[in-house]
Amino acid sequence: MVSLDEFLGKYNVVLYFYPKDDTPGCTIEAIDFSDLDDQFRKAGAVVVGVSMDDCLSHGDFRDKHGLAIVLLSDEDGEVCAKYGVLNEKEYEGRRRRCVQRSTFIIDRTGSLACVMYGVTPRGHAAEILNLVKGMA
Repeated sequence: MVSLDEFLGKYNVVLYFYPKDDTPGCTIEAIDFSDLDDQFRKAGAVVVGVSMDDCLSHGDFRDKHGLAIVLLSDEDGEVCAKYGVLNEKEYEGRRRRCVQRSTFIIDRTGSLACVMYGVTPRGHAAEILNLVKGMA
């Protein structure tokens, strides 16, 4: 279990939501965030990725791609719903809940400093790093 309270007063938190482990866009985004993890830490931030995949899927995804960032499971979609990133889509005649690719920067005081919905995976981590560096 992870709580944002653990980071209060210590780190800015980059909380990003993504649709599915090991899919093309999600892999690009996770690798980019992982490649920049040291720079995020130097800038006083921790990166946390959230999807509705289970912990086993996260472990496989992390191990397959050598990811350095924290990945959290929100299987029931409770956290995703609180952040307003759940959408319903119709696929093959069925309605499904899907996670909208989104990023939130939460500052050291616990306040939302930035909210981005519907982001593009490629280059997004670098964009967020620049925002975090500007918060120092």
